[in-house]
Amino acid sequence: MTHLVAIPTGESDDPAMRAFIGPTGLLVEGEPSGPLAGTTLAVKDVIDVAGRVTGAGNPDLAASRAPAGRSAPVVEALVAAGATVVGKTVTDELAYSLGGDNEHFPPPVNPAAPDRTTGGSSSGSASAVAAGVVDLALGTDTGGSIRVPASYCGILGWRPTHGAVSAEGVTPLASSFDTIGLFARSAPLLRAAAGVALATVAGRPVSPSPVERFAIVAELMDLIGPPGTDVRDALEGAVLDRFGAAVPTIRLGCDMDECLATFRTLQGAEAWATHGGWIRSSRPRMGENTAYRFDAASKVTAEQVAAARPVRERVRRAVHDATVGGTVLLAPAAAGPAPVRGEYGPEAERIRADTLRSTVIGSLAGVPVVVVPTWGVPVGSRHLPLGLALMGAPGTDLALLDLPL
Repeated sequence: MTHLVAIPTGESDDPAMRAFIGPTGLLVEGEPSGPLAGTTLAVKDVIDVAGRVTGAGNPDLAASRAPAGRSAPVVEALVAAGATVVGKTVTDELAYSLGGDNEHFPPPVNPAAPDRTTGGSSSGSASAVAAGVVDLALGTDTGGSIRVPASYCGILGWRPTHGAVSAEGVTPLASSFDTIGLFARSAPLLRAAAGVALATVAGRPVSPSPVERFAIVAELMDLIGPPGTDVRDALEGAVLDRFGAAVPTIRLGCDMDECLATFRTLQGAEAWATHGGWIRSSRPRMGENTAYRFDAASKVTAEQVAAARPVRERVRRAVHDATVGGTVLLAPAAAGPAPVRGEYGPEAERIRADTLRSTVIGSLAGVPVVVVPTWGVPVGSRHLPLGLALMGAPGTDLALLDLPL
């Protein structure tokens, strides 16, 4: 655990502190007893913390808002369990990116590979945990925004079953996909914190089903290259080390290009429904990439949404059928290690699209995913992190987190 005095207070020139928006310090003190007593917590700046403005990565939105009168229920629950909030973390603008940068803030540092991106949109939360500045950090995941930064930074990440953690007090992006999850370096701590977070939704069914078997998802493995390539060999080696040689490979029967297009259509329509009125009336300053995404979102038609919904249901059924009876699906958490920071162009866009292809199955299906670090991918004289994603049936969050991670 990180002792509280190790948290720098006020402004800091420490690169690790670029994970945070504004000064750090004791924002909300945790209860002295409880399963998380003595731990430190950072909170992505789309989630309310009492007394702090939630800006969602956009300075004009922040300027239009008063400080939150109370913390989001998930923050309150973690504080009641003993975690002390020490800072709000940088997010990609309005959480509408996987890139890990925001034109309004210096980019958070990836401690595992400082020349490479953290991934986003929960960029600051992943950076703070990976740097050892905090024990836990809250993030959100719509299309991979916990899973990808966890993979790139070499830490644990948990995207919960959709709706299993309260979204009250959280600035939404696309509500039918948005989830509120956590980063940690310690598996027991992540399990304890997840149990607290899951209790924020009263009466939410949680499956007690134990894990019975594992299966590799062929369509998702194919995204990282054919057998014999460095990335594919690294992930297959990680599966072998953790689960043995007898893990079967299955096909979900999903067209990955169709899945990506479906997710982008539905996410875009919801994102515009959430923020479009404010964007049109306020004309906020927005980064070029964010503005481009919202412009595309504004053009999604009702007919396109109607055509996308049956595809989403087919994906949901395919994943649910594949995970029935305690099967956990194994796949890459991203399409490869973190890209070099600041590189743009066709190759960067291809990597981003392939990474989205690797994450949208879980988003469309609304299932829990836990990302665990592996030995990584050899690149020159070093190994770069690459996460292994463990995907379960809806409600099996705790069963996944009870595995030896």
